[in-house]
Amino acid sequence: MTTIVQTAPVDAGLVSVDSIRGHFPALARRHVGKVVAYFDGPGGTQVPRPVVDAMGDYLCHHNANTHWAYPTSVETDAAINHSREAFADFFNCSPREVAFGNNMTTITFHTSRALGRKWGPGDELVWPELERAVTNKTQLVAIGAASNALGTISDVRRAAQLAHDKGALCYVDAVHFAAHCVIDVKEMECDFLACSPYKFYGPHAGVLFARSDVMSALDVAKVEPASNEIPERVETGTQNHEGIVGAGAAVEFLVSLASGGTRRERLVGAMSGLHSRGEVLFERLWSGLNSINGVRCYGPPPGRPRTPTVSFTVAGVASTDVARRLVGDGIFVSNGNFYATTVMERLGHSQTGVVRAGCACYTSDEEVERLVDGIRRIAGGKNVVG
Repeated sequence: MTTIVQTAPVDAGLVSVDSIRGHFPALARRHVGKVVAYFDGPGGTQVPRPVVDAMGDYLCHHNANTHWAYPTSVETDAAINHSREAFADFFNCSPREVAFGNNMTTITFHTSRALGRKWGPGDELVWPELERAVTNKTQLVAIGAASNALGTISDVRRAAQLAHDKGALCYVDAVHFAAHCVIDVKEMECDFLACSPYKFYGPHAGVLFARSDVMSALDVAKVEPASNEIPERVETGTQNHEGIVGAGAAVEFLVSLASGGTRRERLVGAMSGLHSRGEVLFERLWSGLNSINGVRCYGPPPGRPRTPTVSFTVAGVASTDVARRLVGDGIFVSNGNFYATTVMERLGHSQTGVVRAGCACYTSDEEVERLVDGIRRIAGGKNVVG
């Protein structure tokens, strides 16, 4: 496995969980008298004050369109460039290889229209199937770096090498992975990688890494007057400038969580430390849920390459009902199929879906225990699906 970089012990150079929680206004919310515990991070995390402030400052004091001579336009150009540089460190690439869009899905559709493509198997990667599917006729192999349903982590470098051996390109969906692990596109050897800042403490936006030579050669749909220079050639129309500013601020927030020299070094320290903390929390969550009669957890157990996200079912209780009842404990979880329809079909839950809980940088031990206690009460209750 080559996709996770672990360079720091659990808390080496990383600020405390209490300090992190102090940055998130949403964590002060109460429901039925109880402080809300947000386990819905795999669908979108809460946003820290520095990110909100950065977006507000841009809109209030620098709002303009790009590439003109007056001050607010120049300031907008500088703000967007700063975010490109921040994501260049996030990906370990050049700023010229970072493009922005409305969301990861839109970016992916836009890129796919510029490519002939063959998609490999999706959320639950089976290597023999992928190896059979990739032939000399394959032009693109698309792979998820981590499953937002099962938490499994894929060997992206192996998939990229398989694609390149057949003369194909490799496109990585890192939406779930980016929230939990260090990204290094050079080490991964991928040609594209896309992610969504709203999964790691930023606003709703999308970010794409594309290798400079590949981005330059893409036959992208664009209006003729638009720039043909990378990376702007793949950014259609006027962008969501405040979203780009907020996305860059989310990276800077992660940088602020660890000590070190360069921004990249601090990012590696922060993401490595958060991943280690997440492993501890996940082990408690997994063990607690598996100790309850009638609860079944899916995905690899602790100790395997994975994110701190677990999907589970409670016998006799629909996933929607589980999520609804947990609200009474001030616990917010998501339920359904999370667009992982193939996985849900294989698990036998294509109709009812599963419950999903994910740990984020602000998740506390108390919240994990509260979630486990809530599921224990639901599993032992009398109200079942009729």
